[in-house]
Amino acid sequence: MNIYESGLKAENMNGENVDFSQYKGKVLLVVNTASKCGYTKQFAGLEEVYKKYKDKDFLILGFPCNQFAGQDPGTDEEILSFCQVNYGVSFPMFKKLKVNGPERHELYKYLLANNPVSSNRIKWNFEKFLIDRDGNIVNRYISKDTPEDIAPAIEKLL
Repeated sequence: MNIYESGLKAENMNGENVDFSQYKGKVLLVVNTASKCGYTKQFAGLEEVYKKYKDKDFLILGFPCNQFAGQDPGTDEEILSFCQVNYGVSFPMFKKLKVNGPERHELYKYLLANNPVSSNRIKWNFEKFLIDRDGNIVNRYISKDTPEDIAPAIEKLL
């Protein structure tokens, strides 16, 4: 089963429950984010890559998480404002969720169970999952992999 057929949903910053089936046919980059992390500056690169490819059915989906050294302690509203004001983020952002532990969100349960890199946990902020138009996880990238590093893989899928 691919992500588009999985029945997965997540709540966006507007409080809407978004079904991943609505993204069918698009290339996705799913990222767990944080506002006070050494990798936070990647928001700029994410936004640049998003703007470059969004007209080719590409989306970045941002999922704030406060599980790593408390690096995203704000409310959802504060996080969204921070991303928009400081980095001009226009790609979809979702409400804060847990990526590890017993309260791990269903999305991250799916991502960890179905990706090509064997690991049963997210190690840090800004890990990324690249998903093709058919809803298959193509690759998983660690925090230090920048959006610019991933851009050639995105281009191949588009």
